[in-house]
Amino acid sequence: MCGIVGIVGQTPVAPLIVDALKRLEYRGYDSAGVATLDLGKLDRRRAEGKLVNLEKRLGEEPLGGTIGIGHTRWATHGVPNETNAHPHFAQDVAVVHNGIIENFAELRDELKADGVAFSSQTDTEVIAHLVASGLKNGDAPQAAAFAALKRLRGAFALAIMFRGDEDMIIGARNGPPLAVGHGEGEMYLGSDAIALAPFTNAITYLEDGDWVVVRRGGVEIFGMDGQPVERARQQSVGTSLLVDKGNHRHFMEKEIHEQPEVISHTLAHYLNFAEGTVADFDLPFDFGKIERLAISACGTAYLAGLIGKYWLERYARLPVDIDIASEFRYREMPLPKNSAALFISQSGETADTLASLRYCRGEGVPISAIVNVRESTIARESDGIFPTLAGPEIGVASTKAFTCQLSVLAALTLRAAKARGTISAEEEQSLVRQLSEAPRFASQALKLSSGIEKVARELSHVRHVLYLGRDTNYPLALEGALKLKEISYIHAEGYAAGELKHGPIALIDEQMPVIVIAPHDRIFEKTVSNMQEVAARGGRIILITDEKGAKNATLDTLETVVLPDVPEFVAPIIYALPVQMLAYHTAVIMGTDVDQPRNLAKSVTVE
Repeated sequence: MCGIVGIVGQTPVAPLIVDALKRLEYRGYDSAGVATLDLGKLDRRRAEGKLVNLEKRLGEEPLGGTIGIGHTRWATHGVPNETNAHPHFAQDVAVVHNGIIENFAELRDELKADGVAFSSQTDTEVIAHLVASGLKNGDAPQAAAFAALKRLRGAFALAIMFRGDEDMIIGARNGPPLAVGHGEGEMYLGSDAIALAPFTNAITYLEDGDWVVVRRGGVEIFGMDGQPVERARQQSVGTSLLVDKGNHRHFMEKEIHEQPEVISHTLAHYLNFAEGTVADFDLPFDFGKIERLAISACGTAYLAGLIGKYWLERYARLPVDIDIASEFRYREMPLPKNSAALFISQSGETADTLASLRYCRGEGVPISAIVNVRESTIARESDGIFPTLAGPEIGVASTKAFTCQLSVLAALTLRAAKARGTISAEEEQSLVRQLSEAPRFASQALKLSSGIEKVARELSHVRHVLYLGRDTNYPLALEGALKLKEISYIHAEGYAAGELKHGPIALIDEQMPVIVIAPHDRIFEKTVSNMQEVAARGGRIILITDEKGAKNATLDTLETVVLPDVPEFVAPIIYALPVQMLAYHTAVIMGTDVDQPRNLAKSVTVE
């Protein structure tokens, strides 16, 4: 959600800032802007829409200067247009901001009463005027910024620049991530390591409540009490995150096709394939001693956790409570001391998930996290982390991060089952062997892409779709519906197949495609009964199954997607791929922005 870049450099920075902002496009945005200081002049260029529009403006009206700040905006307060785009100015102050200022209305009213005129609808402009007010009252820039920060309530990451000081940018973090990049005679601010990767791999991650004074010669970091604090400098993996689409049309397509490799890497991190055992990786709790596990996440990560619940309860006999993080954080769930908490987040910065983690911290239970970014806030605040090895995921709609989360959850299930004595050594070996075959099964599933594209052409003509599944296929039905509506904008809903008669069946007619996820497993016949109910009402069935399932379905379908026969334990990982490809091809046929769908952000760092 939004992106910040700041550079105190030696050469003109505007082109460098735009290039860095391109690396933050995956976060989602609807406008962009750059401001620089050049020979005492504070100037900016802003544009609605994609960065190409900003580049065009800069081509027509270049900006000089060796110090500057830039921003990609995802609208919260005010419509997405040039006026509301960042940076925002107030007299001698320029500000870019990620997050939401919760008390902006009262601050705005206070400033208006003092005669301040506002030019935008944003909460961010309040910050600029607060700092400018401090300068007007005689404060030095650093003191004015600190005083303004203490007035703000909400989630924010900020970069502030001052006319009259071409060697200083002030940054601050309270929620959304912000990092300092260290160079030789140059310093940087960025929302993450990807943005700063072309410039440096020496990174300092700010913590909540930190604010920083960045100059060419170095940085000073302070807490909200105004006292200096030390934060570690570390080597970032950011330089390995410079990715492109390769031979693929979209990042999403590339990431779908990377799944055999990243699933393999992730599973190999947690399993000993040679011995057929789960690895002895560090845990912040003993699976054999806890009595309950609370899982919390958002969006696709929540659906991965829901599949994990099925696995943990079935194989490890461990009761699992799972919540959407935005609900968990407020419902004040009692957590017994003999329980543990597990949080799942691709970015490791998801605001609601982080708030839920902190609630559990207050309840005194051990905390673990499945994350794709080891340096993230959720990772740093957890007692133990289980990294996915998905690599950077640029497409907003999660694909490889989801299957890597499932891979980690499968390994954790085996670790839990082993600790709780619910599987034998022979069963452990069998399940590890099954997981070791997942990359091969995934490669076979990808070969179905052209046939799935044919199905997508049918879906591209409809406006409503139902997905059905039982057991672990129910969360996959939810995930399939989520993917389709995320990137194609077709209304789609996922249901447990057994719920069909409890309402959704009223929607079935000759115009309604019904996508059924049903490998030939122990409950296949139950799902066939639901398909018969759909067929009797003229519904058009698209069946995703295996060879045995296709043979035994005994009813006509609009299309049948036949996957390889896979073990039941591994099936959720493999069956995720066709639902991803179906959404992808449908969106491509419909001409939507696959990698950056409207209104969505990759990392939701505010509530």
